[in-house]
Amino acid sequence: MRRLLLLALLATPLTGLADALYSFEDANGVVHFSDHPGADARYRKVWSTPRRAPAHAPRPAPAALRKHIEHSARLTGLDPALLQAVAQVESNLDPAARSPKGALGLMQLMPATAARYGVRNPLDPAANLLGGARYLSDLIRQFDGRLSLALAAYNAGEGAVLRHDGRIPPYAETQAYVPKVLARYAALRGR
Repeated sequence: MRRLLLLALLATPLTGLADALYSFEDANGVVHFSDHPGADARYRKVWSTPRRAPAHAPRPAPAALRKHIEHSARLTGLDPALLQAVAQVESNLDPAARSPKGALGLMQLMPATAARYGVRNPLDPAANLLGGARYLSDLIRQFDGRLSLALAAYNAGEGAVLRHDGRIPPYAETQAYVPKVLARYAALRGR
């Protein structure tokens, strides 16, 4: 019975209610639960929420990717922190990432964009980063150094930004994408 009750409790969504759940069985066989055991040593932790890194604290790129990021940034005149921020938001630094729309690799290059920038193998981290860096660099020039517009164009396409009179398109994905990249960029520069 105790195990059944515990399983039922664990199957119940507790997100936002407690960080942990404690229990003990008293001498009469009654099971007691608490989200805070206090000084009662009979309580044992039976569940806790998983701990995750905060979304606003981007992890550093692994050493193997860092050298490709720095090389691509140097060749294109971009800040390596900006390139890493885009790669983190695009693929979470996964060189094998594939989107449902067909975007590939660290910088999530669409096949046409990869071809335009001479990327033969979009899943090769060095080639993907360099192609994405060249594209982003061109977008920054096209939008007169306005980084938010260049990022919007990277996400939605330059045509979408131009169709919306040089403003960030009103697409939910793009509206969320631009501040997310900018926040990661700021955090990485702050290191």
